[in-house]
Amino acid sequence: MSLSSLGLLGRKVGMMRLFTDDGDAVPVTVLDVSNNRVTQVKNQDTDGYVALQVTFGSRRTSRVTKPQAGHLAKAGVEAGEIIREFRLDAEAAAKYKAGAAIPVQDVFSAGQLVDVQGTSIGKGFTGTIRRHNFSSQRASHGNSRSHNVPGSISMAQDPGRVFPGKRMSGHMGDVTCTTQNLDVVRVDETRGLLLVKGAVPGAKNGFVTVRLAAKGQPKPVQVQAKAEKGKK
Repeated sequence: MSLSSLGLLGRKVGMMRLFTDDGDAVPVTVLDVSNNRVTQVKNQDTDGYVALQVTFGSRRTSRVTKPQAGHLAKAGVEAGEIIREFRLDAEAAAKYKAGAAIPVQDVFSAGQLVDVQGTSIGKGFTGTIRRHNFSSQRASHGNSRSHNVPGSISMAQDPGRVFPGKRMSGHMGDVTCTTQNLDVVRVDETRGLLLVKGAVPGAKNGFVTVRLAAKGQPKPVQVQAKAEKGKK
């Protein structure tokens, strides 16, 4: 799947489970991707590249800067909470105009694989073991109050210093991350919901960006018919 493809912006609602006809429970994350609006269609001649600028959500007028308000007024679009761009080819971008809405069924369908990008939950200041998934030291046999500490961090007199980038304690979480190859279990066209199997990064009500999977998109099954050999 090409990296240049249309996606949708949304909000993480929470998790639930669906039941199959066989009675198996499938854990899914509910994503609200309703009311995606096109704020600008960028083209090669004017902007140097082809892309679709999309906004999601609703923001009060007092919270919108004057340059952004003028940009949105030109497209005739209500101010949203987030704005993102999706690179497209010229043929795909020509299907949309500024101010048009993008229904979820136009982009995604059940059975597809998607990549979901969001901001992970912040964990605050964390120790080295937890932050970098290191192994703890021995629990006994000579270890004295050094069970969950990193231990030595430097070397001998040569070079006699700690190299930059050493993995140590610090702030954990609150970074942009992507969960790849999540199955689209169901698409609710009426409410604009996307139900994907698995966990999505971020807390509830956090903003997410959903794109078609860049690596693991299933390939359609091709059936080759065998030609009958003529009799000689």
